Amino acid sequence: MASKTNRAVGVDIGGTGIKGAIVDLEAGALQSDRIKVPTPKGAEPADVLEAVKKVLDTLEVADDPDVHLGVAFPAIVKGGRTLSAANVSDKWIGFEAEKFFEDGLGRDIHFANDADVAGIAEVRFGAAKGREGLVLLTTLGTGIGSALIYNGVLVPNSELGHVQRAKHKGDAESFAAYSAMEREELSWEEWAQRLQWYYSYIEFLFSPDLLVVGGGVSKHADKFLHLLDLKTPIVPAVHRNNAGIIGAAALALG
Repeated sequence: MASKTNRAVGVDIGGTGIKGAIVDLEAGALQSDRIKVPTPKGAEPADVLEAVKKVLDTLEVADDPDVHLGVAFPAIVKGGRTLSAANVSDKWIGFEAEKFFEDGLGRDIHFANDADVAGIAEVRFGAAKGREGLVLLTTLGTGIGSALIYNGVLVPNSELGHVQRAKHKGDAESFAAYSAMEREELSWEEWAQRLQWYYSYIEFLFSPDLLVVGGGVSKHADKFLHLLDLKTPIVPAVHRNNAGIIGAAALALG
């Protein structure tokens, strides 16, 4: 059992579900069961706060401020304010989200972008641990999230799912996210052709030293990663859908 100084709570807010767990920060692994509740319809601030409270109550840490809390959210986060809204209410745009959660929960929190915290989880405890240079993590799901980490230091809010496709409508994530594969009923090979365009473009722009592919689809990495032809090593994330929880907890403790 990890001591309180080596454990924290991570909560990962998504467009369809809100997940949370107690994390052992020595092992970089969940110490408790993962609790998941549906994201309220419309995902407005007050309703999301109540859902987060339900997760913390179930974990029995709602009244334990000695256990640090990190919250991951699908938006650009700057100075505790959410500047965008991905699959949540537009009311989050320009919203003092960190203060809202701290006031509502009665405790300090660390609040950050969901892809950024997933990147931190992979650097500290996963596929990118010990790697120097530029690591670029992407989460393939409803959209494409990204995290840029250089020599272990996070460069926040990269939003590389929104690079534009010249002479085409829509951005990269509308074309190459896992949701596009499902929506258009693409085969793994057809989807890999779209990923080839995306990762080749990102490789050209950033010359990364390692590409890490996260999100739930990373559990199927054997079906598509070998179809990509890149100069940069590309590997699946270790923590998959738990990366947001683990990374949020890690950042909460510092």
